Formats: sequence, structure tokens, C-alpha cells
Amino acid sequence: MSNKQALRDLQTRLADRLQSAQGQSVSVAWLAVRLGEAHYLLPLSQSGEIFPLPSITQVPYTQAWFCGVANLRGGLYAVVDLLALMGDAAVRSEQAWAQVRLVTLNAESGLNCALVLDGLMGLRRQEAFTGVEPAPDGSPAWFGHRLIDTYGQVWQEIDLYALSQTTAFLSIGA
Repeated sequence: MSNKQALRDLQTRLADRLQSAQGQSVSVAWLAVRLGEAHYLLPLSQSGEIFPLPSITQVPYTQAWFCGVANLRGGLYAVVDLLALMGDAAVRSEQAWAQVRLVTLNAESGLNCALVLDGLMGLRRQEAFTGVEPAPDGSPAWFGHRLIDTYGQVWQEIDLYALSQTTAFLSIGA
């Protein structure tokens, strides 16, 4: 009899915790990443899974920023070097490539695409930032606000869905 009561109590506690969690708003909003030496924020709602750098098959006659295609969990994904797409021609060393990670776009984007990132810096909540500025003049349309954290570090927000719909992003042919 006590086992049945303990099970009921456990179920009640779990139901209460689930109800409480659903009532709370999610405070983590961004995946903080590094591209080159700059810091960026990718909306978690637009980001998918994170992967170590897999084997990438190059595709001929494509833009320099299009790395090729990779098999990620059985799916074929286009791999885009976001830093190169933004016009930074810096060449990564072999050691830098060893630190690279891929972040896929959320499945809702409708694109099987993974972005090359130089480093993952964790999750950030709105509370981590003390200032907000507009994107610099001449920035791509997919740049969101610039946020300044409590240490004075500037973070540029990237709207991944807006990026994925740009002509430049969709035109991989050289």
C-alpha cells in the first residue's frame, strides 16, 4: 500500500513541476558564438543541433563560403562558412579547424543547412545584457541589434531565418 501512495505522490509532484515549468517563460534566448574574433548571438528558436566538424564533401563550382555537404545524423546538410559569407577572407589554421563546430538551422527553416562557427560560448539570457544598439550602418539586413553585456563586450545578433532567405545565401553557384 505504501508503494502505491509513494507512486501517486511522485506523479503528483511531477505533474506540479511540469505545470510550473510550462507557466514560466524561457529566459535563455541566444546561443553565443564566436566567428573570427567577433562575438555573435544566434536565436535559440532558430538554431538546431550542434555538431563537431564532420567529413565534408566539397562541391565543385560553388562559392568559396560554401564548404560542401555533410552527413549529420543520416541527413545531408549544406555546410556554410558564415565568416567567409560575411566577407572575412581570413584563413583558419589546422588548429582552428579542429575547434570549429557546426550549428544547424532549426527544422522550421525548411533548409538542411549547417553553419561553421569558430567557437561556442554558451547560452545568454536577456538579463546578461545592459545595453542595446542598432546594427552598424551598412550591415547586412539579417543583422539584428547589437547587445552589450555587463563586461562591455559587444554581441551582434544574427537573424538566421532572414539570412537563410537572402539571395546571396541561396546562390551557392560560383
